[in-house]
Amino acid sequence: MRDFIESSARSAPDYDVAIVGFGPTGATLANLLALRGLKVVVFERDKDVFVLPRAVHFDAECMRVFQTIGIAESMLPDLFIGPGMKFVNARGELLIDWSRPPGIGPHGWCASYKFHQPQLERTLRTQLAATGLADVRLRHEVFAIDEREDHVRIRFEDTAQGRLSHTTARYVVGCDGARSTVRRFIGTELADLKSHERWVVVDVLLDRERADLGDYSIQYCDPERPTTYTRGPHNRRRWEIMVMPGDDEHRLGTSAWIWERLARWITPADAQLERSAIYTFHSVIAQGWRRGRLLIAGDAAHQTPPFMGQGMAAGIRDAANLAWKLADVVGGRLPDSLLDTYESEREPHVREFIETAVQLGTVIQATDRAAADTRDREMTAAIRQFKTPQPRLGDGYHDAAQGGQIAPQPCGADGARLDDAVGYRFALVALDELAQHAQAALDTERDQPVVVVPAGDGALRDWLASTGARAVLLRPDRYVYGVANDPAGVDALLERTGVYRAISRQAALA
Repeated sequence: MRDFIESSARSAPDYDVAIVGFGPTGATLANLLALRGLKVVVFERDKDVFVLPRAVHFDAECMRVFQTIGIAESMLPDLFIGPGMKFVNARGELLIDWSRPPGIGPHGWCASYKFHQPQLERTLRTQLAATGLADVRLRHEVFAIDEREDHVRIRFEDTAQGRLSHTTARYVVGCDGARSTVRRFIGTELADLKSHERWVVVDVLLDRERADLGDYSIQYCDPERPTTYTRGPHNRRRWEIMVMPGDDEHRLGTSAWIWERLARWITPADAQLERSAIYTFHSVIAQGWRRGRLLIAGDAAHQTPPFMGQGMAAGIRDAANLAWKLADVVGGRLPDSLLDTYESEREPHVREFIETAVQLGTVIQATDRAAADTRDREMTAAIRQFKTPQPRLGDGYHDAAQGGQIAPQPCGADGARLDDAVGYRFALVALDELAQHAQAALDTERDQPVVVVPAGDGALRDWLASTGARAVLLRPDRYVYGVANDPAGVDALLERTGVYRAISRQAALA
C-alpha cells in the first residue's frame, strides 16, 4: 500500500495550473489562483515587462479585482480618474455624451481609471512574487501541449539557454494574446464581428501642463480623419489616428507624419513622442474557450475595437470568473463540469461590449461625407446620453432568474468595504437570523469556503432590502449566484457551493 501511495504522489502533476502569457490577464489570473493556494507556473516568452503603454483604461469592476489581489490602494497615486468621453463631429458639435459619475460609485471605486500598463504589470508581478506560490519562467516559450487523462504535459524552450524541457499541470490557461498558441492547440475558430480598421496609436509625454487639452476623452468623428484623444495619468496623453485611403505607406507612422497629424493640438515644443504603432482594431470572439484541460482568456479568447476601453478589462473579468472555478475543481469541492460555465457565462457578456464598441465605431469611423452629414443631422437633433452597459452573465453557475448580475460593494457600519471582509471566496450576505443559521452550518467546515456577512444597519442592509430578499449568495467574482428568504433556501444555496458535501465527507471520516 505504501508503495502505491508513494507512486501516486510521484505521478501527481508538478503544478495545479500552468499559465501561458504574463500580461495583465495572465498576471491577474496567477494572483487569484495564488490567493486560493494553488501551485502555479507561468511561461512568458519575453524577458521583462513590455515597457511601452498599450491598454490605458479600466473600470470599477476591475478595480475590485485589484482590491481583492491587494494592490488597489497602492495603485491610486498613479491613476487618473476619467470623467468620461465625448463624441464630436468635424464642426465640434456634440453627438454623444458618455460622462462618468465623478465620485465613488456602487462598486466602492470610481467608474473609470486611466493607467500606465507597464506599471500595472510590474505591480501585479511583485504581488505574485510575494505569495511564493508561483514559479515564473521568463524567456520561456511553450511549443507543445500534450493533454492526458488527468494532466497536461507542457513542452517549452528556455530561450535564454537554448534548452528544451517539459513539466506537467492539471490545467493550462492560454493568456497569450491574439496569436495564442494555446488557442491553436484547442483548435477553436474565431467568429468575425466585421470590424477591422487600421489606426496609428501615438503616446506622448507632455513637457508642461496643458489644461486646454482637457480631461475628457474625445472622439473626433471627422470623415476627413477620425481621431481619438485621451488623457492618461500625470503627463501622459494618447492620440489614435485612423489610416485613410491614399495615405503614403512609406511615411505612415513616421515622426514627421505624426507631428503633421497632431499639429492641431501639440507641437514638438510641447511634448516628446514616447511611441507609435500601427494597429488593426479587430472584433472577434473565439468559438470554444475550453477543450478538456486547456482554456483561453483575454485576447486569446476575444478582441475588441478600443472605443469602449474594455479590451484589457474583459481579460480581467475572464480571470476573475475562471480562477475560483479552477480552484474549486482542483480542490475537489465542485465538479470539472463547472469549467464549462466559464465560456457560457463570459461569451455573451463580452460579446455585448464588443458589439457595442463596433456600433460606436460606425459613428467614429464614418468616412463617407454624405453619410457623415446624415449622422450629424440625426445625432445633433437629439444628443445621445450614453451609459456603460451592465450585462448579465450568460447561462451558467447561477440562478437563471435571480442571479448573474454583478453585485455592488457596500460598506459596513465601520466603513470597511465588503470585498475586504470576504476575500476571494463565496459570501452570504443575510439578515441576522439567516446569517446565524448559515454560520451554524459552516462552523463544522474547516477552510470556510463561504464567508457569512450579517446585514446589520446601514448600506449592507439597504442593499439587501433593494434586492427584495433576506439573503444573497455572492460568488468569488462578485456576481450574484442566487437569493433566499428562509433557512431552507439558505441551505439550498450553500449546497450548491459544495459546502455541505465537504461537511458530509468530514462527518463520515469522523
